[in-house]
Amino acid sequence: MRIWVDADACPKVIREILCRAAERTQVELTFIANQLLTVPVSPYIRALQVPQGFDVADDEIARRVEAGDLVITGDIPLASEAIAKGAQVLDSRGEVMSTENIRERLTMRDFMETMRASGVQTGGPPALSAADKQRFARQLDIALARRPRH
Repeated sequence: MRIWVDADACPKVIREILCRAAERTQVELTFIANQLLTVPVSPYIRALQVPQGFDVADDEIARRVEAGDLVITGDIPLASEAIAKGAQVLDSRGEVMSTENIRERLTMRDFMETMRASGVQTGGPPALSAADKQRFARQLDIALARRPRH
C-alpha cells in the first residue's frame, strides 16, 4: 500500500497526521502538488512537485495509483478514477469515498458546478473542525489496519 495525497488543497494539520501515520506504520507517503512542499526527512515520506496547470497533480496521482493504495483527495473525478483502479479514497474531513457513494458525489459536484456557472453563489466548505480531524485520523487508522502485511 502507498498513500498518495492531492496536496494542493490538503490542510496542514491533515498533512501532519499523515506524516505521523507514515512514520508509525512505515507506509510510503507521497504528497503531490503544484507548489513546493516541505516534508519531514524520512525514508517513508516524500513530496513531488508537478508543473502548474489545471488537474496536473490529479493526473499524476491517477497515473501512479494502484489497487490497494490509499488516495487522500477532495477532488471527486480523481476519487472516481482511483476507486475504479481499486484504491481506497478518503477526503481531508474523514469521509470515505467508495463505489457505493461516488456516483452520487459526482452528480452533486456537477449540479453545484452548473449552479455556479449560472451565477449562484454557493460558498466554500466550512473550516475544518476538531471532529473532522478526529474522523480523518480514525478513518486513516482503519485504512492502514486493513492493509496487507508482507
